[in-house]
Amino acid sequence: MEQNLYERFWEVDSLRGFAVVCMICYHFLFDLAFFGVLSIDVSSGTLWFFARITASTFIFLMGISLTLSSSRIKLSRSYLHKSLFKKYFIRGCRIFLLGLFITMITWIFIPQEFIIFGILHFIGISIILAYPFLKRKYLNLAAGIIIICIGIYLQTLSFNFNWLMWLGFVPNSLTTVDYFPIFPWFGIVLLGIFFGGVLYKNYKRQFELPDLSNNYIIKASSFLGRHSLVIYLIHQPMIIIALYFLGVVNINNFF
Repeated sequence: MEQNLYERFWEVDSLRGFAVVCMICYHFLFDLAFFGVLSIDVSSGTLWFFARITASTFIFLMGISLTLSSSRIKLSRSYLHKSLFKKYFIRGCRIFLLGLFITMITWIFIPQEFIIFGILHFIGISIILAYPFLKRKYLNLAAGIIIICIGIYLQTLSFNFNWLMWLGFVPNSLTTVDYFPIFPWFGIVLLGIFFGGVLYKNYKRQFELPDLSNNYIIKASSFLGRHSLVIYLIHQPMIIIALYFLGVVNINNFF
């Protein structure tokens, strides 16, 4: 039976879709706190932990997806090493440019906390950095754990310079609503690549799983997972506009 290289693994899409729902819920609460509608602390405690678990899920699945796309291209007849690197480089640059767009928008509307190196900046750089790790196996596991540990340690420190903030050297004066440095978050990408290589070797599921792809909840979450980037870009403006029309927030405070 010929392998279908265009098959999508519903469990990956569905889990990413579930993370999308969690992200929207967190950002909804974040907006309510930001506009002073609710007196809740979203930067510590349970909500902080919830946000980190959600982000970690996204980033881990990104690592798995990189493994899947790499396997699919390598198994196709048109595989070339240069074409694979070019694919990741272009994709990474495009997402990084979207991150710069978010930087510009947040600098205009919330200059006191604008995003310098957020999740899209991180994803764009990580897609490019991940390329040489795609052929590795246990190196990804070891390097991922080490990078996470270094990142956690760096977060206990602060520095009087900001040119390495993208790596994880947190400046004393950093105030931003979104910050995902290479250390520790790239370590989670590498863990995703490792487990992607183990669980989906040669673009085949290596474990038994009942087929739930026709379940309507799974279909809905898979749809969200397949369109997570678009949803990320539009969900915050949509939440704010909805709150405005409900009379909950005053957008004029931005101007």
